[in-house]
Amino acid sequence: MNDALQEIHNFLPCRTPQQWIDNALANQDLMLIDHAHCEKKAASTALSLMYRYVDNTDLLNKMSRLAREELRHFEQVLAIMNKRGVDYCHLTPARYAAGLRQEVRAEDPGRLVDVLIVGAIIEARSCERFAALAPFLDEKLADFYTSLLKSEARHYQDYLSLAEQAAGGPIEARVDGFLSLERGLIEDPDTEFRFHSGPVSA
Repeated sequence: MNDALQEIHNFLPCRTPQQWIDNALANQDLMLIDHAHCEKKAASTALSLMYRYVDNTDLLNKMSRLAREELRHFEQVLAIMNKRGVDYCHLTPARYAAGLRQEVRAEDPGRLVDVLIVGAIIEARSCERFAALAPFLDEKLADFYTSLLKSEARHYQDYLSLAEQAAGGPIEARVDGFLSLERGLIEDPDTEFRFHSGPVSA
């Protein structure tokens, strides 16, 4: 797992700021609620790709497995929340995913390439944040977040390999463009704490 995490650290443009980790530790109920939303959204994204690209067998297989795993994670987060007396409720989304998607091209194949790159970045950042948080959490939550690292790392790799296939050529320039956007979304101050927010000032 250390190799996969090192690969993700090498891929991402920056580490999660300490201020965000402090925000998360001070808002653990909110973190869990938004984490549940993130898992549900990840499954929804995978399913929408399956509906849109029905002739792409590799994509169908990888997204089917991914959607199942994300829904399983969703159920696991809900179970943890239930044990802790945390109610699942609606939350406004972080600006993160929308901020990344603003550069997605409108027409295929560019659209598919970009959506897959964004998916890879989101999965990589989730993996990096689970690993960054785990040392500071109680044993149960730390074990759960550590258990998610392997699947999140594989999801990142699946999205990236599918993006390369869809492009039929190098994607480094597109990846670099989205990663520079991501750096701002992760490092710039945010107004509301979310699992993928930037740091929120105290």
